[in-house]
Amino acid sequence: MAALEQGSIVAVIGSGAMGAGIAQVAAASGYQVKLFDTRPGAVDKAIADIGKVYATLVEKGRMSGEAAIAARARLHSVATLKEVNDAALVVEAIVENLDVKRMLFADLENVVGDDCILATNTSSISVTAIAAPLRRPQRLVGMHFFNPVPLMALVEVISGLATDPAVADTVYATAAAWGKNPVHARSTPGFIVNRVARPFYAEGLRLLQEQAASAATLDAVMRDCGGFRMGPFELMDLIGHDVNFSVTQSVFNAYFGDPRFTPSVLQQEMVNAGFFGRKSGRGFYQYGEGATKAAAVDEAAQVRPEVVSISIDADVADSFTQPLEQRLAGAGYTVGHRTPLSHAGENEAPAFHCNGAAIFLTDGRSATERASANHHPDTVLFDLALDYGKATRIALARADQCSDAAWNAAVGLFQAAGFAVTRLDDVPGMAVMRTVAMLANEAADAVNQGVCTAQAVDIAMQKGVNYPRGPLAWASAVGIPHIVTVLANLAAAYGEDRYRVSPLLRRKLANGSTF
Repeated sequence: MAALEQGSIVAVIGSGAMGAGIAQVAAASGYQVKLFDTRPGAVDKAIADIGKVYATLVEKGRMSGEAAIAARARLHSVATLKEVNDAALVVEAIVENLDVKRMLFADLENVVGDDCILATNTSSISVTAIAAPLRRPQRLVGMHFFNPVPLMALVEVISGLATDPAVADTVYATAAAWGKNPVHARSTPGFIVNRVARPFYAEGLRLLQEQAASAATLDAVMRDCGGFRMGPFELMDLIGHDVNFSVTQSVFNAYFGDPRFTPSVLQQEMVNAGFFGRKSGRGFYQYGEGATKAAAVDEAAQVRPEVVSISIDADVADSFTQPLEQRLAGAGYTVGHRTPLSHAGENEAPAFHCNGAAIFLTDGRSATERASANHHPDTVLFDLALDYGKATRIALARADQCSDAAWNAAVGLFQAAGFAVTRLDDVPGMAVMRTVAMLANEAADAVNQGVCTAQAVDIAMQKGVNYPRGPLAWASAVGIPHIVTVLANLAAAYGEDRYRVSPLLRRKLANGSTF
């Protein structure tokens, strides 16, 4: 299906941050834009502000002067809805209220032509429910942009039960013509991003509540080891805890209390206290004049051990741990003694061995449980990293039975390889691993339930919330068997349905395939 022709009229209803951003992008892409708002003077201010943005882009060499003048000329203020009667596409970006949106679209049906596409920018309301009262519900589709619209590439194209596939395809092609990365999704609570992203916040909050480490330390692990642009606590402070908690509650209620989306008591307390984050001056961090950001806690320098060997395991992709081996080799260690699992002297792998310590990649169990199962008290776990060859930090956890000598040797080993070492308390699954496993699990469930494709969910999480890697691609890189093991062990450790393994992941495990 082709995009709407350049020069077509796009009406944007609502001139706030989202509406103005949509208008800016559409006009710059060659479309005539009619901007409407019920607030006096709001449209004129929005158009003036967009003009300033175009001017700034010209100054930075990211837009020609001629293109800026032409784009500004395609922005038109309209005083009444009747003036959008010739629109080929109407995008609504008003308050998140079902009744208000329904009234708007009912009014628009009496104004626009029969072939005009109606789109809602809702981030949380059912597209099916918005369209239900319309005479022609098949022409309404979700067109969910992300804030700030000009900078964020993702557009979720949401089909309700009545949406005509040709309408969704046209909106998809039009969003692509505007320079965006659109993805198709079915109208379900949270769509793709707001659903799949829940574990990023939920697991961080649970780790903090279980005293795995401080918020600043956990954020550092997720950034420096996991490769995320922001850790969960600084991101929640940026979003606002009132907003983030409300979205979690909305998704939880919409899924009829599914434990996977259970809100955090800790975050509820933050909201009750009025600690909303940056906008209130206090969240997990302090803000404002004179405020200093808390720093991550690193382990003290330890003497490097003399010898290290490695055991291998087919459950973890061999290419995934090789960068760590290469990094250790670069630090002067000979790690060529790759003992096959059946002769490793341990009943699990992969593991590094030095000075009596057995150092395993976390599999969702605590170090203490693994030490007991292996009859090896000097057990240390290391966390998942996006890229062990480039990560600047590694998180370790020690079994309660582990001796100080073995722990210090493990710390010294990773420090010798150039990592800042962070100690996490002995919680199941550590930080990055359990978060990535849960993100992949939720993404797999979305695919399994027909919300979107595997490709769409990976694009959405990278382009919509800047994840360093799509969660399903990440699961494939680590190894589906290991991700399933992590989830199963988390479920056993907590005894909660929250960590149940997606049927699609189990299917991939059984047939030996990846995403």
